[in-house]
Amino acid sequence: MELRDLLRETLCALADNGVENAGFEARQLLEKAGISPMKILSEPCEKIACEICEKVREMTEKRVSGYPLQYILGEWEFYGLPFEVGEGVLIPRQDTETLVEIAAEFLKTLPENERKTLDLCAGSGCIGITLAKLFAADVTLVEKSQEAFAYLEKNIALNDVKSQCKAVLGDCFDEEKIGGEYNLILSNPPYLTEKDMQNLQKEVTFEPKTALYGGEDGLDFYRALLEKYPKMLKENGLFAVEIGLGEEKAVAEIFRENGLEARFAEDMRGIVRVVYGVKY
Repeated sequence: MELRDLLRETLCALADNGVENAGFEARQLLEKAGISPMKILSEPCEKIACEICEKVREMTEKRVSGYPLQYILGEWEFYGLPFEVGEGVLIPRQDTETLVEIAAEFLKTLPENERKTLDLCAGSGCIGITLAKLFAADVTLVEKSQEAFAYLEKNIALNDVKSQCKAVLGDCFDEEKIGGEYNLILSNPPYLTEKDMQNLQKEVTFEPKTALYGGEDGLDFYRALLEKYPKMLKENGLFAVEIGLGEEKAVAEIFRENGLEARFAEDMRGIVRVVYGVKY
């Protein structure tokens, strides 16, 4: 089969089954099968071996079933950095870059030897690793899931930040095990409600529910983290969390109940995505 025909076949299969950005995803699947981006652009009449065509078709069938593209590829970019992903770990999303941006702006105001950071519910490590790699943070990353923790360790090595990152396998509700004082504490905790969980997009159902479900009202983790962790903040330290759609007022109230005046940050779509506060 010629390359252009394989690309067209893949694109049509994805588009016909409702996959958004079918052109982009088709090229990603071909690249995963070993066909270079340059070849896709410049050699459309190139004959493609049967085994490669079959590999592309198998991945396409999997994607059409709703399986996440990121899991098929095995790696996804976040804030310009690579992160290994797969079943058992939450997929990094662009929405979370808002949390990184708030944290980065704060870290820039501190000397490099005062950028001690705690990343709770770390998952793949995309938040803490990005802050270590690009903003000279000294990060402790805490993750409870064994499966997610394996990816966390891989991603620390992948991004060459072992000297700046300490991975802790443990429950973020056990703050005494974690201990220490930090200039910055942040988290992208599970925050979906009971109703949200009943209405997940097909792709999201493949992700670990423990990384998604935040209790009946979605606020369980905010209550627990804000009760336990502000005491670990140094003076003028920052506490910041990602939130779900429409949760800003409720989370801000939890901040105030625990001595932090809440501020808000919007994502690229104008949705309040981060609530943060400084300890005075």
